[in-house]
Amino acid sequence: MAKTQTTPENPVDLPLRLDPAPKPVPGCPLCDNIASDRDRAHANGNASGVSDCNVRMRRHLSSQHDAR
Repeated sequence: MAKTQTTPENPVDLPLRLDPAPKPVPGCPLCDNIASDRDRAHANGNASGVSDCNVRMRRHLSSQHDAR
């Protein structure tokens, strides 16, 4: 009987992203809200929350502020 391989042959290599955090547009209340959420997540050691806020900020910037 042939032995079935149950693990991948090589590990997956994911690059470490070191993109700078997107900056809020001064005077925009939604940018301020997202930045505040991100600061709170960072203060609580919630890296996943920080990442989520960065995604929200980038989407907001691209849809409302001409893709800064």
